[in-house]
Amino acid sequence: MRKIFTAAIVAATMLFSTSSAQAQVKFGLKGGLNVTNMSLNSEVFDADNQTGFFIGPTVKFTLPIVGLGIDASALYDQRDAKITVEDNGASVESKIKNQSINIPINLRYGVGLGSTASVYLFAGPQFGFNVGDKNQSLFQDMGEWRLKSSTFSVNVGLGAMLLSHLQISANYNIACGKTGETTVSSALGELAQSAAKKRGRANAWQIGLAYYF
Repeated sequence: MRKIFTAAIVAATMLFSTSSAQAQVKFGLKGGLNVTNMSLNSEVFDADNQTGFFIGPTVKFTLPIVGLGIDASALYDQRDAKITVEDNGASVESKIKNQSINIPINLRYGVGLGSTASVYLFAGPQFGFNVGDKNQSLFQDMGEWRLKSSTFSVNVGLGAMLLSHLQISANYNIACGKTGETTVSSALGELAQSAAKKRGRANAWQIGLAYYF
């Protein structure tokens, strides 16, 4: 947690330093959809993609270098996943929810397509802080999903800027490390218990729309 806060402070300091070096700054509002790939274990867990959403303020810095810029946001992010465990002929379904405040900081490179549009590529780190229930009951109280208090992930994507105000983007958010851990009771069998302890992390495709004032 301390390392994540330190990294966020350093990143924010860099952004403000950039703005003081004659960078153009625009503030806006961003929102969009998450399509989450909840990765557990393919042998006994079937994880369906579920649509979540994100929304929050955003800021864009255009650097005094042609094509380069930085954007940062503070987003309320919700991701849901439905998981089904099957073992010894039994099948039990449950849904888990991840609610967090995410702070993505992306370096971007854009190419103009005239005075009204440009396309850009972007990539950067994202710091997440859980604001929802950390412990969630699973499989009719035969298991538990324990979320981490903070997470770290990486964004890679592309987008388009229209009329200097409207931004459309698509990216893949890659979780670095576990989003949480799952445990199940002995009633679901040894295979399910073993699989549940291996990994649990939420990657997501994200489709975003932002408007800069």
